[in-house]
Amino acid sequence: MAPDILLLNPNTSMEITALVARAARAAAAPGTRFTEVTAAFGPRYIGSRAQVAVAGHAALDAYAGAMAAPGAHFDAVILACFGDPGLAALREVSPVPVVGMAEASFRVAASEPGRFAVLTGGPRWVPMLEELIQLLGFADRCAAVRAVPQTGAEIAANPDGAVDALAAQAQACADKDGAASVILGGAGLAGLTARIQAKARVRLIDSIAASVAMAEAPTGSGPLRCRPIPGVDSVGLSPALESLLRRGVGS
Repeated sequence: MAPDILLLNPNTSMEITALVARAARAAAAPGTRFTEVTAAFGPRYIGSRAQVAVAGHAALDAYAGAMAAPGAHFDAVILACFGDPGLAALREVSPVPVVGMAEASFRVAASEPGRFAVLTGGPRWVPMLEELIQLLGFADRCAAVRAVPQTGAEIAANPDGAVDALAAQAQACADKDGAASVILGGAGLAGLTARIQAKARVRLIDSIAASVAMAEAPTGSGPLRCRPIPGVDSVGLSPALESLLRRGVGS
């Protein structure tokens, strides 16, 4: 049976949600169904550690709201931000696998020969992604993290103005950093892989396609889920999130 996937955008840009949803549907197998949800509060674009922290809360809140809807049922969740904000927390509260765009991409790239590089939008992401790669245990497989000057939001708003720069940096990952493949990381880069691939000779990995493939695959309890958590009372949260945390979930 084709899966039902919750596509969760932890920033507040409806345009980014729509962009990622189009790319996800294009990458999915026939019959896979997506429900999109956008964060109700927080940054329009996530590009700093402070914004990542806020987006983690927003992701939990959006997940709780989606699960509180009548008849809500999902087989997997995709966290549609390459920084994976709130990923571990979502796995604590979700009874189904939660896929992070970055982690899924790292796993795909690490399953292939050679080292990989990561290419994204916005220089502020470089040290943050280097930290994430280290945290997830892929540092020995990563040749480099590079970024073009445009942020992901700027790329999404004007993709024609970023394709050449992205292709040049992707090729530099191969020529200068020795990468065998390059992950195109970021929701703002959705839908650009084919255009960039036409201008670069190195193999590209689409972070959204990697996420969709992992969400569609049967994963059992594996590395994508955490143990249940006990319920706890909270103050000042949305009703849906307060209820979710009070129940204790994740079995």
